Amino acid sequence: MKQAFFVTGTDTGVGKTYVACKLIQQYISQGYKVIGMKPVAAGCELVDGCWVNEDVLKLEAASNVQAPRKLTNPYSFNEAIAPHIAAEKAGIKIDISVIQQAFKKLIDMADVVIVEGAGGFLVPLNSAPLNETETMADLAAVLNIPIILVVGMKLGCINHSLLTVEAIESRNLHLHGWVANQIEPNMPRLEENEASLTARIKQPKLYSLGYLS
Repeated sequence: MKQAFFVTGTDTGVGKTYVACKLIQQYISQGYKVIGMKPVAAGCELVDGCWVNEDVLKLEAASNVQAPRKLTNPYSFNEAIAPHIAAEKAGIKIDISVIQQAFKKLIDMADVVIVEGAGGFLVPLNSAPLNETETMADLAAVLNIPIILVVGMKLGCINHSLLTVEAIESRNLHLHGWVANQIEPNMPRLEENEASLTARIKQPKLYSLGYLS
């Protein structure tokens, strides 16, 4: 079996890494060789003399296949800012073809590859002229793998979720399902918001995650 998923979110900080790691662990528990990939990461810390992103470290720790970091994380920037701004400040252009080639090598090494996006679905990858600017959505289209949407359950999540679903479907990409992740400890009318999304997103809700302090 060869399988891959692209994990995106309604925003940054909604739990994409947590869900990606849980997916990795689930497949490992079924006996598969699994590896996580974070194509673009912004925000690093110095670990053993190397600058590395925390999400990348979590994906590596969850995986049971080890690969060079240049494959699992082709682009990494020290400052925790939008990827296209970080890339511009570093004088680097994020090249989707580089990510695609890294992904192909990873899929040869493992049964399952879990790819975690950065930020939301339409986050830009470079600061080229508007008609040339590529986004996370373009990366998802090039990889052409099923998408899992992580919804950060908070006020405004219904609009954010439906806009993201619309953006996915307008590109004829396959939304495999969505995960409700409670990111606010006391979100009012949590159940009603989940029910509203369930009624409006035709793909299944895969899981509901309660608030983790």
